[in-house]
Amino acid sequence: MSRPWWFPDNTVLCSFAAVDRLALLEKVLDDRGRWTQAVAYEARRSAVHLPALGGLVDGAGWLGEPIEVDGEAEQVLVERLRRVVFGGLAHRPLQHLGEAETLAVIESRREFRTAVWITDDADAGRYARRRGIRVLDTVGVMREAIARGLVPAAEGHRLLVTMRERGRHLRGIPLRPEDLLGG
Repeated sequence: MSRPWWFPDNTVLCSFAAVDRLALLEKVLDDRGRWTQAVAYEARRSAVHLPALGGLVDGAGWLGEPIEVDGEAEQVLVERLRRVVFGGLAHRPLQHLGEAETLAVIESRREFRTAVWITDDADAGRYARRRGIRVLDTVGVMREAIARGLVPAAEGHRLLVTMRERGRHLRGIPLRPEDLLGG
């Protein structure tokens, strides 16, 4: 069985960029990272405020070419997810587009059915889990990095706290570094 693809949302990209540690996220993804056109667009816009994203959006390549929504069925699914599930407004066509595209691609394409979606959007994550999609958030990615020996627990914890101090909205940061080990 092939290894599953991992789709980080722009929220996660921004969290790692806020502490200049996109290279750590890249190592966790381990050549399995993918993104959609809308997420790539969001990241380009975010690079104005988070320059660390510049290398990623200027063609670093570790997330591959942005995946295009293809065909009418996928486009209809994207718009239904964006509007009905996530509450995107008709007059704001980019609102929740990254989340909707990612979930549509994961649900509709065979090669992505076992994909992992990485998002800090709690509502979107709950919806995806109910649909049987494996979901991680930034804290979960940091746990993965620690478990793989890519970063010590104390450093991972410090990075998460710094992300929060720099305005990233992270849930579930444990009080102690050792609480990032295991589970």
